Amino acid sequence: MARSQLVAGIAFVGCGFVADFYLATMANHPNLRLIGVFDRDRERGNALASHHRLMQYRDLEALLGDDRVEIVVNLTSPENHYEVSLQALLADKHVYSEKPLATTYQAAEAIVSLAERRDLVLSSAPCSLLSETAQTLWRAVRRGDIGRPQLAYAQLDDGALHRMPYKTWRSVSGAPWPYRTELKTGCTLEHGAYYLTWLSALFGPVTEVRAFAANIVADVLEVETPGPDFATAGLKFQAGVSARVTCSIIAPSDHSLTLVGEEGVLHTADAWDYGSPIHIRRARPLGTPGHLRLKEPTIYPLVRPADFPHRYEGFHQMDFCRGIAEVADAVAERRPSRLSARHALHALDIALAMSAGQSRTFSTSLDPVAPMPWASDEAGGDRGPIYAEAARST
Repeated sequence: MARSQLVAGIAFVGCGFVADFYLATMANHPNLRLIGVFDRDRERGNALASHHRLMQYRDLEALLGDDRVEIVVNLTSPENHYEVSLQALLADKHVYSEKPLATTYQAAEAIVSLAERRDLVLSSAPCSLLSETAQTLWRAVRRGDIGRPQLAYAQLDDGALHRMPYKTWRSVSGAPWPYRTELKTGCTLEHGAYYLTWLSALFGPVTEVRAFAANIVADVLEVETPGPDFATAGLKFQAGVSARVTCSIIAPSDHSLTLVGEEGVLHTADAWDYGSPIHIRRARPLGTPGHLRLKEPTIYPLVRPADFPHRYEGFHQMDFCRGIAEVADAVAERRPSRLSARHALHALDIALAMSAGQSRTFSTSLDPVAPMPWASDEAGGDRGPIYAEAARST
């Protein structure tokens, strides 16, 4: 059967704020068919189902018992991710979960192991590793366009949330932004995986982390026991690359990534924009007078335009359903997902260490990730995952 004819039946568990982002981008992926939705809050489920004209299941058991549903999309609150994913896996459904996989490493590892034992695909947001920007950066590194990578700076600052009207935010179907859950989870568990996933795909697993975390504006957030509102960490990756990753809901908005290599620097401004432009600054010849080691920045062209037609209104531009479509393709093609459960588990492990302000070493093993077919360049000098080379040489 041709790939375009392979259609996976999916169902949403959770009808809150983020569900509208998924529904707005689903039409970009003809291999997905939404069968129905469920939320234990009947009023919330009614609002989403009515706004989008969707079938609503009477309970979770009915959803899990529907043979048309191959993939359960877990859009519940983080504290419910483990239990919902567990029940879906026990019902022999593949699972795509919102981040994080769970709120503890032990719970997340349990469902990852369960999925492996049952030969099911378990995957997790964010799926921005599959974006045109991330795939282009990764390809540039594989091709050696900045020489040997040395250092990465990743910022995930969301502005001064405590000075914003976050209690009034609503999705298009009327769902409120779940600020209590977001703030209790903490910005690092909520957002750290964006760049932790990118960097571990490029440079392999983290081998060492040294972190610091703090609650700086906790007294004005009106939430009991909030997670850290600031965390930063120095990371060492298997390929030998060092990185600094910072998350906050205090500093001015900055979602940028800078990759420094021996022969140049790559920079993009926004991980939350699938078509965020990339700039490259190439190194000047050795011995150039003064301190200007780098030439002026030039545009590094994306491997293809990020022109997915179905979008939502918002300050970020992400194709939320691309990760679900990747799971559907992985199932149909009987291959590992590019957004594997083990990578998600490792990103969670690092984010938990950052949130706790820990210094730790790691001995994690991860399989190299395959680039998207449209971003590979086997005939043009693409040398494959650089961390695989580093592992072979040690």
